[in-house]
Amino acid sequence: MTLEGLRADSSQFTLEGEPFRILGGSVHYFRVPRSYWEDRLLKMKACGLNTLTTYVPWNLHEPERGMFNFQNQLDLKAYVSLAAEVGLRVILRPGPYICAEWDLGGLPSWLLRDDGMRLRTTYPGFAEAVNLYFDKLISIIKPLMFEEGGPIIAVQVENEYGSYAKDDTYMPFIKDCLCSRGIKELLITSDNWAGLRNGGTAGVLKTINLQRLTFRAIQYLTFMQPNKPLMVTEYWSGWFDVWGDLHHVFPAEDMLGIVSEILNKGASINLYMFHGGTNFGFMNGASDFNTYKPQVTSYDYDAPLSEAGDYTQKYQLLRNLFHQYHSQPLPEGPPPQERNAYNPVVIQQHLSLWDALHFIDAPYRSDRPVNMENLPVNNDNGQSYGYTLYETTITSGGTLNSKNNIRDRALVFVDRKWVGNLDRKTHKLMLPDGEGTRTLSLLVENCGRVNFGKNLDSQRKGIVGDILLNRSPLRGFTTFCLEMKPDFIKSLMTSDQWKSDLTSTSTPGFYQATLCVEGLPRDTFIKLTGWGKGVVFVNGQNLGRYWFIGPQHFLYLPGPWLQGGENQIIVFEEQKMDNKILFAENPDYERTIDVYKFPFCTLL
Repeated sequence: MTLEGLRADSSQFTLEGEPFRILGGSVHYFRVPRSYWEDRLLKMKACGLNTLTTYVPWNLHEPERGMFNFQNQLDLKAYVSLAAEVGLRVILRPGPYICAEWDLGGLPSWLLRDDGMRLRTTYPGFAEAVNLYFDKLISIIKPLMFEEGGPIIAVQVENEYGSYAKDDTYMPFIKDCLCSRGIKELLITSDNWAGLRNGGTAGVLKTINLQRLTFRAIQYLTFMQPNKPLMVTEYWSGWFDVWGDLHHVFPAEDMLGIVSEILNKGASINLYMFHGGTNFGFMNGASDFNTYKPQVTSYDYDAPLSEAGDYTQKYQLLRNLFHQYHSQPLPEGPPPQERNAYNPVVIQQHLSLWDALHFIDAPYRSDRPVNMENLPVNNDNGQSYGYTLYETTITSGGTLNSKNNIRDRALVFVDRKWVGNLDRKTHKLMLPDGEGTRTLSLLVENCGRVNFGKNLDSQRKGIVGDILLNRSPLRGFTTFCLEMKPDFIKSLMTSDQWKSDLTSTSTPGFYQATLCVEGLPRDTFIKLTGWGKGVVFVNGQNLGRYWFIGPQHFLYLPGPWLQGGENQIIVFEEQKMDNKILFAENPDYERTIDVYKFPFCTLL
């Protein structure tokens, strides 16, 4: 017998023929250590929510064209099945574009190897890639649909396309990608109020994303879609942070008042985020509203559950509110995770970047500089993340001019001595004079591809055009891909070339320390006081980036990634190192700002 799934045939959702109000929350499996999936979902259930929503990041699941990964941390089937075991329904948001403050909005960077690529359109190169990806993805998720006894009650068609809307045939194409592969559950779209008019497609329920009930947003949705259920698919419970700004917060009482008002209007709601988690590795996105600003490693989002899964005041207020919508008492949630402020550890060994280059695959030689995505590496899929080192020779000093072709920051060296930085604001640098032929090195960091807006097609990284010295373009480049993948870090960890003489350290370089854990490993936060900018690896796991400019000054280290006994910490530091690494039980965001004062919110 076919189960009657979620229906939107009147002003109220029905599920199995009975009225059903979605009380949802977003928790992204790819931002939460797998060991903690159950903890976070049980806490969601205990808060009174009945539905989990999650994005699906294409760039993680297909890191190289045709090479798919749905295992371990990326086991989507296991995550959705776990939600069912906990007693949650699921709304799946498979994209292919997800935004999510995630690199390139979840789209794989290898798409940008095509110079003519037009992302989020029916451009043949994009449409073909989407079809092949959906062939794989939907073969995995289809058995999890409600009609087949699974927990997925709705599937989103793309994401916030009304803010993009470059191709009238695109949304029907994505809808067909789902339906032609057997997806029969309710289809929805989600857009902010300004995108509602252009973001939908026939036969798909429109829903809205918001934080403030301004511009009569709910009324506008009702006008566009009479006699249909109202749903806020993204109610922004907080906001994300960018490097160099303050930590954004959204007062709990303000949030509660608006959530209550939404529910009083009879609408369904999904809290984005219920638990934000972490942008581990190099996966953060970036904002670019006239100024490029990469997002931080933490995705705490000032959400009801903190980055480390703590209950917050928002959680308690929401639990008190949501219990009114249940006929039975809410279950108790799991106890809070214990944490440990481990004793400081000292740096024991170091290895300069230059001495580590032989651990990288053979360099690529070209006349002109080649952007990351078009480098002939990773089975001709290019380089996606991390740093790229470009080297050439010069015979004079003078004015180095990037012509704004650096994406996104470059440390500049002459004969491996640092002489300055270039970035999106600083395009010129004076190089010192010297005798003979010298080596010019530019260590370029991809700080994160923009995840929202209409310029996704231009998110190529590395050096994207000519670099001039005294108005003449430089030629003859040797390029090293410093992606810092697990195999590279493993090679470092087992190398016998580390130097223990700390009086001769040089940056950029790698710095090694050992954390000894007695008893059961606990969550902790790493603080790199006195360090500059770089990346931290613990037992080979990339915890993400740090940067002294804040607002984030602590990196979350999950206990399951530690082991009893010795744990190896490797820090890649660009310019300024200290001799120790500190730990804390809790992060400190220092200065904060109310999200309502954040200019971006005025656009939504």
